[in-house]
Amino acid sequence: MAERTWLVTPFTASSTADDVLRGHDLDGVRALVTGASSGIGAETARALTAAGARVTLAVRNTDAGSAVADAIARSSGRARPDVAPLDLADRASIARFLAAWRAPLHLLVNNAGVVTGGLARTREGWEWQFATHHLGHFALATGLREALARGAAERGGARVVAVSSTAHMRAGVDFGDLHFAHRAYDPQVAYARAKTANSLFAVAATRHWARDGIVANTVNPGGVATGLQRHFTEAQRRSLDAAEAAGVFTYKTVGQGAATTMVAAVHPALARSGGHYLDDCQEAYTVPDDAALAEHPHGVKEWALDPVRAERLWTVSAALTSAPLV
Repeated sequence: MAERTWLVTPFTASSTADDVLRGHDLDGVRALVTGASSGIGAETARALTAAGARVTLAVRNTDAGSAVADAIARSSGRARPDVAPLDLADRASIARFLAAWRAPLHLLVNNAGVVTGGLARTREGWEWQFATHHLGHFALATGLREALARGAAERGGARVVAVSSTAHMRAGVDFGDLHFAHRAYDPQVAYARAKTANSLFAVAATRHWARDGIVANTVNPGGVATGLQRHFTEAQRRSLDAAEAAGVFTYKTVGQGAATTMVAAVHPALARSGGHYLDDCQEAYTVPDDAALAEHPHGVKEWALDPVRAERLWTVSAALTSAPLV
């Protein structure tokens, strides 16, 4: 692994998004948050707006997004966030979103996610969780690169935050079977692969885009009860309950869950430094790939930071989504 700079902050697992943003004036910052119609995404959008940022909520359900935007405007006393339709599993939806985007962009938070109870595929035949968490966000971010570069030129840098999960420690990306064409489907393994891909994206994006002042970092929000669990099977619920009982995680509030995203978004040490994985508002320690999750409830697997895997995933993703390799 390449030598890395370790980030230490005064914040902890119990810190909230507002704690992290206290003292930061984000006036003039243009931010885009995917999956901001509920849960951590909505809290992320609220906290950014309250700190002065101009925020766009990119959501599948625009009615729910509009309700969140109204609530944010009321609670913050700031300008109402914009709401735009975006379905990350639908390439046409991403294309429409990108065609409509005109402004420079200073902060992109790839927060949206989905959990399936069984195998589902997009119209391209892509496994749904990998398509939504990784390929959709990859297409969105690469499509917004010029907007991010303009944002970086305006303010001396632009940032991308990829929201991952402790679940990434269950499985790396299987380049021989990205879409479960050859092995029995396991939704937990699929989710883990997608969350590893989120981290690898941040590693590669920083390498490709740092010269334009764009950096990307990955965050683990921790365990937060949100709508993401609504499609869990009974087996998935039992697995989650067992993990909590074993101390793998402790449930957080949405404010606490959004705090690590805010560290990646505003901490000065990350203004020009990317490819980091943050957990509980700190940089996570690296865990060997063969380490058991029960023995290492925190940290980041080596496979999620490997620059060789990151570059391979970038190349594969660009080919699948018809994105430029730069």
